[in-house]
Amino acid sequence: MIAPSTFAVFVTASLALVLIPGPNHLYITARGLSQGRAAGLASAFGVEAGTLVHIAAAALGLSYVIAQSATLFAVIKWAGVAYLVYLGIRAFTAKDQQAGPPEPQPLGKVFLEGVLVNVLNPKVALFFLAFLPHFVDPDAGSPALQVVVFGLTLLLLGLISDILYAVTAGALSRRLTRAAKTLKYVSGTVYLGLGVLTAFAARE
Repeated sequence: MIAPSTFAVFVTASLALVLIPGPNHLYITARGLSQGRAAGLASAFGVEAGTLVHIAAAALGLSYVIAQSATLFAVIKWAGVAYLVYLGIRAFTAKDQQAGPPEPQPLGKVFLEGVLVNVLNPKVALFFLAFLPHFVDPDAGSPALQVVVFGLTLLLLGLISDILYAVTAGALSRRLTRAAKTLKYVSGTVYLGLGVLTAFAARE
């Protein structure tokens, strides 16, 4: 049983972390601006579905293995970089539309892209290693179960934050439908920027 005081401190710290704009928020915002609220929400749910993978990995100890292995860390990091760069190039090379925003992507595809963006982000795995262990008490029951509880709590808080970004970006998208070309370049720049950030992810 996790102590209520420990859980309260974890929630407070997690709120501070999820409210700070980060790569996931930028990705969701780019999606919402380029395709509207539905796509922003799909990307938000996709990102947090990717968090489930990190929770499972942390509970099973895989995140520790990745963090300790330079080779595995490099594989994950550069796979993430390559995918984000691909998204950026695809945004830049999309055909311009004469009377509206870029051609929308199926929401299922947007969701899966959100999953991949988060799963291939090594910083998330390191976050689970650097942050969560401080709250796990071996005397409070199964450490793996505690990781799952803390991870799901963080996921819920992150989802609320992501939805706020998605809805806001979607609202702005409606007002910027005449600036489709500009939105295309904004989205492409965000994706490429995320790729650069991932490339320089420090291995502490």
